[in-house]
Parts: sequence; C-alpha cells; structure tokens
Amino acid sequence: MKTNKVIVVLVLLLVSVFSFAQGGKKLDKIIKRDYQIIECTIAKMSDKTVEYSLPGETLQISLDISQIARIDFASGRSQTFDVSASTAPSNNVATNNSDQVIASADMKPNTIAVLPIPFLNSATQESSEEMAKFAQNDIYNKLLDKSANIFPLTVQDLRVTNSLLHKAGIDYKNIDETPIEDLQKILGVDNVIASKVSYTITEGSTASTYNSGNAKVSNDNKKLKTNDYSTTNASTQTYYNYMVYFDMYKNNTKIYSQSRKPFLNIKDSWVDAISYLLKRSPIYVKR
Repeated sequence: MKTNKVIVVLVLLLVSVFSFAQGGKKLDKIIKRDYQIIECTIAKMSDKTVEYSLPGETLQISLDISQIARIDFASGRSQTFDVSASTAPSNNVATNNSDQVIASADMKPNTIAVLPIPFLNSATQESSEEMAKFAQNDIYNKLLDKSANIFPLTVQDLRVTNSLLHKAGIDYKNIDETPIEDLQKILGVDNVIASKVSYTITEGSTASTYNSGNAKVSNDNKKLKTNDYSTTNASTQTYYNYMVYFDMYKNNTKIYSQSRKPFLNIKDSWVDAISYLLKRSPIYVKR
C-alpha cells in the first residue's frame, strides 16, 4: 500500500516538473508585416514558408515568407526578411510601385477616402506639400458638410488615410504612381477620390491715364488759353491659371472623370472648380 502511494507521489512530481519546464520554455516570435505577433515554436523554414506550432499544440501551421517582417528566435537570434525579396504576396497584402509588400487594411464597405492632392506648378514642375494637404482637407470637409448628400457612403478620417499611406511609403509626390487597386487595399475602402491641381502663374501690367484740363478766355475775348494735366498710373496684376482634374473610383473601377478650368484667374479659384466637380459626381445626390 505504501509502495503504491510512493509511486503516485513520484508520478505527480514528474508531471509537475514537466509542466513547469514546458511553461517556462522560451518561444519563438514571428512579427508579421501587419504588426501581428505570433508566439510559437518554429519547426521548419524554407525560402518560401515557415512552419510552426502554437503552444500546447502539435499541429503545424504554414506561413508565407512574404507576410513576415522579422523572426525573433528563442535562442536570442533575430532574422529580418527583406521586403523586396517577396515575389508572391498573399491575399491580405498589396504591393506599391517599388514591388514592396504592404499590409492591407480591413475592408470597410461603403467608405470613401480622399487622397492627398498633388498641387503642381506645371511651369517649374515644383509641388507643394502644404497645398496638397490643404486641398485634400478641403474636399474632406466638403464631404463631411454634405454627408446627407452622399449617403450611404461614409468618409474615412484623414488621419487614418494619411497614416496608412505613410506606413506604405506613399505621399503626395508618388501618389499618382500607385495603382488604385493597391491604394484601395492599403486604405481598406471601396471608394476613392483622386484629384490633382495643375497651375501656372503669370503677371500682366496695366496702365491708366487721367487727363484734366482748364480753359480760360482772354480779356479781349479772342484768345483761348488751355492748361492740360495728364497722370498715368501703372499696376501689376497676378493671374493664377488652374486646371483641376477630378477622378472617382469604386471597387477599382473609374466611375467619374472630369477636369475643369475655373472661370476666374484668382488665387483660390481652384476651390470653386472642385466644388463644381464634386456636386456633379455620381455619389452626390440632391436632397
């Protein structure tokens, strides 16, 4: 009887030690490109996949290398995976114009995103980051103000849009080079507004002359004396020659594409052109 008790105690002790050893075992960490961290035990690696098992499980899971940013092994060694080496992105990744693998955001149906708007001086080929953000914000606010007119669409917050683009290495300078399909995956929206403002600045001089005269009759009523005064004023006028391009996409398909030259050549006339095009887009419904 005592012998059986001793055996039971020994078995329980061994189980406890084994469980403690398993619980204290360091695990490998897989850091994915979408920032998800998987704690696991890596069983096998190849140039295309990594096979691993989760704690307490024996089932091996295969993960494509293109989804992995880094692996921190339990031994203390780390391995970083070059994004340019990925050639077969999976369904939840997109690629930018440099073939860089980019994580896709969760798709939000009936959501529209406003992209940064390149503001290009066509004479000097210089673009303005400040004006690109200002124009993007202008369209965003117009959509918010008329939210009832674009129902059932909702507008993605600008901070979310710009943050996701920044993580993907996209800004106002290269936004035109990125396919809309990739942009929709990166932003997680099914509707996109892509606009662009091209402009030149010219100056013109105008002159105006003011004449004044004073006629006097002589004492003998025979001679007429006239004193003439002439004043000329010159001024320089600045003219802003804009062309606004306005495109709208739904599920990777262009559903609206128009361009407009503002009627006036004043500094902020591009704003009126964008308002005109937006109100005539297919998402805008008069209520």
